[in-house]
Amino acid sequence: MDANNAKAQIVLRRPEVEVRTGLARSTIYDRMNPSSKRYDKHFPKPVRLGSSNNAKAVGWLESEISQWVDLCISQGRQQAQ
Repeated sequence: MDANNAKAQIVLRRPEVEVRTGLARSTIYDRMNPSSKRYDKHFPKPVRLGSSNNAKAVGWLESEISQWVDLCISQGRQQAQ
C-alpha cells in the first residue's frame, strides 16, 4: 500500500467502545452473538490485535463503531416519525 494512500485506522478497546456506544460489556458481546435476543447483525465485529493465532486482545475500528452509532440514530429517528 502506498504511504500516501494509507488511511490511519484508530482501534478502540472495549472500555472505549462502551463509552462511545453507551452499552455495557455484556450487551456488546450480546450484540455480536447470533444466539442472543439482543443480537445485532450490524454491530461491528472486533479485530484481533497481534500477529499470532493465539492473540486474545481485540479492538474495534473507530470508523465502524461511528457508522453503527449513526445507523442507530437514523433508525431511531425514522421510528419516531
